[in-house]
Amino acid sequence: MRRKFTTKELVMCGLFTALVACGAFIQVPVPGMDYFTLQFLFVLMAGLLLGSRDGAISVGVYVLLGLVGLPIFAAGGGITYIFRPSFGYLLGFVVAAFVTGKLAEIFKKNKFLWYLLAAFGGFAVTYGIGLVYKYLMLNFYVGDKTAFVLVIMDCFPLDMPGDVVLCVLSSLLAVRLVPVMKKLMADENVRMTKI
Repeated sequence: MRRKFTTKELVMCGLFTALVACGAFIQVPVPGMDYFTLQFLFVLMAGLLLGSRDGAISVGVYVLLGLVGLPIFAAGGGITYIFRPSFGYLLGFVVAAFVTGKLAEIFKKNKFLWYLLAAFGGFAVTYGIGLVYKYLMLNFYVGDKTAFVLVIMDCFPLDMPGDVVLCVLSSLLAVRLVPVMKKLMADENVRMTKI
């Protein structure tokens, strides 16, 4: 039997949908290079704080809203976004939120190292899906024959190292915020049982 969403769970999913959308536009400039966004940080936090189910739902709603035309992706929105080589990273975000949340649920310890391992699980999934999608789109849709190693090298020196920093930051934040979130959600469950 499926458990229904509580009001707080719906609100938290909506909040993280909005945070991921805002994160696409929070650009951190890196001198001598381009910039990276904080979007991946909020994807990881959705998994760590909301858990696998709610984290994936919140990020999935973000992707769906962008695909129906809301300009919430870093370069706009709309169904044609699926033809962009970078769209695979958005698909990876949904799975990453789930994997990060699932690993955090399995580890069940409020320790930095466990959260970091969960975040790196999300990192691996995001780049695994994103890189394969980008390779396939470049080679078979765009027609730009590109070796897979070049697709990987395109993630340096900014994207992957920046996202590793965001994995560390999300883990540090989770140590502080997960106990608060558990207490907040437990208070809701106590109220619901009294009704």
